[in-house]
Amino acid sequence: MDVVATTVFVAIFAFITLLGFVSAHWRKGDMSQLHEWGLGGRRFGTWVTWFLIGGDLYTAYTFVAVPALVFGAGALGFFAVPYTVLVYPLVFAILPRLWMVARQHNYVSASDFVAGRYNNRALALAIALTGIVATMPYIALQLVGIQVVVGGLGFPTGGLAGDLPLIIAFVILAAFTYTSGLRAPASIAIVKDLLVYVTVIALIVVVPIKMGGFGSIFAAIPPEKLLLPPVKDGNTGQISIYTSLAFGSALALMLYPHATTAVLSAKGPNTLRRNWVFLPAYSLMLGLIAMLGYFAYAAHIDQLPELAPYFARYKAQFAMPGLLLHFFPSWFVGLGFAAVAIGALVPAAIMSIAAANLFTRNIYKAYVNPDCSTEQETNVAKLFSLIVKFGALMFILFLPLTYAIQLQLLGGILILQTLPAIVCGIYTRWFDAKALLLGLSIGLTWGIWAASLTGFQTSGYPLHVGGLTIPAYIGLYALILNFAVSIVANLAIRVLGMANREDATAAGDYVG
Repeated sequence: MDVVATTVFVAIFAFITLLGFVSAHWRKGDMSQLHEWGLGGRRFGTWVTWFLIGGDLYTAYTFVAVPALVFGAGALGFFAVPYTVLVYPLVFAILPRLWMVARQHNYVSASDFVAGRYNNRALALAIALTGIVATMPYIALQLVGIQVVVGGLGFPTGGLAGDLPLIIAFVILAAFTYTSGLRAPASIAIVKDLLVYVTVIALIVVVPIKMGGFGSIFAAIPPEKLLLPPVKDGNTGQISIYTSLAFGSALALMLYPHATTAVLSAKGPNTLRRNWVFLPAYSLMLGLIAMLGYFAYAAHIDQLPELAPYFARYKAQFAMPGLLLHFFPSWFVGLGFAAVAIGALVPAAIMSIAAANLFTRNIYKAYVNPDCSTEQETNVAKLFSLIVKFGALMFILFLPLTYAIQLQLLGGILILQTLPAIVCGIYTRWFDAKALLLGLSIGLTWGIWAASLTGFQTSGYPLHVGGLTIPAYIGLYALILNFAVSIVANLAIRVLGMANREDATAAGDYVG
């Protein structure tokens, strides 16, 4: 065990634990109200929202998986950069409108909005269940970052001794989330992002200096890892996968329940608009994080004797931690590993709160206890957030890690199918809920089927059109089918006179 690195790691972890509990007294509100516990009272300003959304979307799995993908697959791993650039213009005009109508009607989730907009509990239930299913493996994957850095510190990697640090981390997470709600990850996100920026900038500056400069690094990368293969023989190959994965991921990113939760916690629509201007700074950081995969490849980091055991266990996921261990002193390793671990706790907390909001409003209150008090509603949300975290912990302790990765891959495909109901509903009431529910069902079914053809190993489906083979993101193909079915069904419902035009919202709700 690296005593110095472990000491720094534990000290920083202890500080953010204290900060998580103290956060309950920050901008105090009535924590028996769901919007206070689950949305921080909708009072977060520009900078807090910036850190919260950034900490929510750029997770520990991002810091571990993106360099790992570039390390293993090369240029394809950079798809994450353009998709985060695309997402901000897409949401600039959408999410402020959602915030306004949600504030007007005390909605705490996108499913609440769907229930009010279409006067249909079944559609809201389907959106809520899709969100919860997509979120659960995402929470489990945050544990990957903690597992990797705990192993890198020298802790045992098997049995109870190996799992104990993970269990302790999630007990702490469960405790401060239960007491402080969204205020805890909002305050911790500030510390987390500062640590991440320091760590990544140090890696980008120090590693090239020690390896002879960027020229030496890129000279050591094979050409096939620097470029996507060209189109040939009527098969667009990785080029269409790259573009469709970037675009589809951009459409899906803000539909995740934890992203919606962070957005609805903002103080106002202008706070969000300012954030869409500033958030691309994270995209710049993401490009630098992706480049670490090339650094690790050029350094042959997986072949170094002292790091080979870690790569045997964690594979390419140890690329970024391996750079820290090889090129930096122990105290900085502790700081960098703490950044990854805290980067797991922040989004995991927000995800569990988001899932709890969905369950409480759209399952418990809608179907189990419609007359529950606001205090009962909040208590149920707190309890369900614990159940979600416990389920994610059991998932990662007792099932192979590949299952979590495969399910999270499937989760992205599933969450994208909620776009017609949510995004179209923000702008128009043309669709009927029955048509949207049918389109959602078809999109989900086809997406799961297409993913199953690959054994849930990849996110691409090869579409054959004439003499062309166009592999593209399964989620995007499923969304196109979803839209097509919804439009045709909606036209049929209108012709048959079966449309339900009831709407709990009014036009003025969307413009403040």
